[in-house]
Amino acid sequence: MASIPKNPPRPAAASPRQRRGHGRQTLEAVAARAGVTAMTVSRFLREPQRVAAPTAERIRQALADTGYLPNKQAGQLASGQSNMVAAIIPSIANSIFAETVQGLSDGLQQAGHELLLASTGYSQEREEEQLRALLGWFPSALVVTGRHHNPAAWALMQAAHARGTPVVEVWDQPAEAQIEVEAFTQVGFNHGEVGRTMAAHLLSRGHRRLAYVDSGVVEDFRAHERGDGFLAAARDAGASVQLLKAPAGDAFDAGRSALATLLDAGPQRPTATAFANDHLACGALLEARARAIGVPSDMALMGFGDFAISRQLEPGLTTVHPPRYEIGRETARLLLEALAGTAMPAGLPLNTRLVVRGST
Repeated sequence: MASIPKNPPRPAAASPRQRRGHGRQTLEAVAARAGVTAMTVSRFLREPQRVAAPTAERIRQALADTGYLPNKQAGQLASGQSNMVAAIIPSIANSIFAETVQGLSDGLQQAGHELLLASTGYSQEREEEQLRALLGWFPSALVVTGRHHNPAAWALMQAAHARGTPVVEVWDQPAEAQIEVEAFTQVGFNHGEVGRTMAAHLLSRGHRRLAYVDSGVVEDFRAHERGDGFLAAARDAGASVQLLKAPAGDAFDAGRSALATLLDAGPQRPTATAFANDHLACGALLEARARAIGVPSDMALMGFGDFAISRQLEPGLTTVHPPRYEIGRETARLLLEALAGTAMPAGLPLNTRLVVRGST
C-alpha cells in the first residue's frame, strides 16, 4: 500500500496573465460578438440612450451571452472618480424608508450613478461603523438619515465634506431659523411641526384629554420630536396631555399594549391618542375592536406614515402622509447638480399632508 506523502505536491500556480484576468470576458469580446466597436459598447454601458435601438439590442444580447462584467474598480482608478453614492438609512425592512431609497435610486440611475446602501437599525454606533466602511470606497456623494449623529460619525461626515464630497441629511428639516447654521444640506420636513399638526387636528375635533404614544426605540429621534411638538401644542391650547412610551418589540403588539394601558386609566383616560407611527396606531385600532371600544366615539386614534394598511382597516386610520419618495428623488437631483458644479442649498423643505379618515 502506498503511503500518503507528508508534503503532497501543490497545484501549479496560475500564470500572471491567468491571475490578472480571473476568467473575465473582455469589452473587445462583447464588441466582436455584437459586431460593433469596443467604444460603442463602452458608450452603451455609460449612456444606453445614446445608442441606436437595433445596435443596443445586439449589445444587450452580447452582454448576456458572454456574461461580461465591467471592472468598476479599474474604471475608478483610471478616472479618479466614483459613480457610487453611499446611503445610510435606519431600516431596510420599513417601507417608509424603502420608498425614499427607491426615489434616490431612480434619480441616480438615469445619470449612471449607482447606490450603495447600509442600514443602522437605529444605532448611532452602527452608523459610525458604516460610515467608516462606506467612506473607505470614496463615494462621489453621501446620504445619511436625520441630523443626529455621535461625535465620531459627525467628524467622518465633516472630513468627507471637506474633501469635496456632497453630504445630504434626509428625512429631517430643522426650524427655519436653524437652516442656515446647519453643516449639511437637509431634505425633508420638520417633525416637531408635524406633531403640532397632529395635536391641532385632534383639538379641532373638540378633544381636551390627549395622549401621544412615542416610539420605544431610543434613537428614533424623529418620532420623539413629533411627540415634543404634539405635547407643546396641546399644552399651549390648555388641554390635558400625557406621553406614553411604547414597549419594545413588534409594533402592532406594542400598539395594542399601549392602548390597554391608556384604557386602564379609568374616567380620566384620553379621548384622543396620536401614535409615533401607523403600525403602533393600527395595533391600537385592533385592540380597540377586540375590547369593543368605539373608534372614534370612545377614543379617536391617529398615526404617522400613511402605510397601506392604514387605508384597509375599518375605520380607516387618520394619519400624516410624509413625502417618502420625493425625499429620495429630490436628494438625487441635488446631488447630481452638486456633482456637476452647482452649489448645494442650505436645505430643501418638503410638505407633509394630513389624511383624515374615520378613526378621528
